[in-house]
Amino acid sequence: MTRTDKEFSDRMEPLGRVIGRTRYVVLLAVIAVLLVALSLFLLGTILAITGIWEAWAALLHGRLEATDLTVEFLEIVSLMLKAVFFYLIGVGLYSLFIAPLNIATSLGVETLNDLETKVISVVVVILAVRFLEEFISGKQPLEILQYGGALAVTVGALVLFQFYNHRAKEDQQAHGSAEQSKKDLFEGDQEHDQNRPGERSDEQDGVR
Repeated sequence: MTRTDKEFSDRMEPLGRVIGRTRYVVLLAVIAVLLVALSLFLLGTILAITGIWEAWAALLHGRLEATDLTVEFLEIVSLMLKAVFFYLIGVGLYSLFIAPLNIATSLGVETLNDLETKVISVVVVILAVRFLEEFISGKQPLEILQYGGALAVTVGALVLFQFYNHRAKEDQQAHGSAEQSKKDLFEGDQEHDQNRPGERSDEQDGVR
C-alpha cells in the first residue's frame, strides 16, 4: 500500500465506522419481530389451554370427536411453529448485526445463510403440519392430491434453496471470510478506541 493510499484510508476510516454503526437500525426490526413471536406464543398458549379444557368437558359429556380435536390441536402446533419462525428471525438478526448471542450459536445461526436455512426448515415443518390438517379434516381425495402436489413443489424449491445455501456456507468456511468479517464488524470499533491513546502518545512524543 502506497503512502497516498494509506492517507486516503485513514481519512475514510471515520466514515467507515459511522456506516458500520448504522447496523443498529436493525434493532427496530428485531424488537418488532420478537414482539410478534411473543404475541403468537401467548395466543398459542391460550388456545391450547382453552382447547384442552373444552376437550375434557366434551369427554365428560360423551361428545368428544377425535378428528375435530386433532385438527384443532394441529392448528395450535402450526401457530407455535409460526412463533418459532419469528423468534428465529429476531434472534438471528440481533446476533448477525448487533452482537453475537450464545443462543444463536447453539441454534447454529452464525451467518445469514445459517439463518435462511433454519427459517426454511421451520417453514417446511409448518407446511407438513398444514397438509396433515387438510388430510385429517376429511376433504375430497382430489382436493388433497392437488394440495399435496402444490406443497411438494414448494417444499422441493425450498429444499433446493437450502442445499445451495449449504454449499455457499462451505465455500465461506473454506476461505475463512465469514469469521474475518464478523471479527471486523464487532471488534473493529473496540480495537480502534484502544489504539487511539497510544497514537496520541506517539504524536505528543514526536512533537516534544
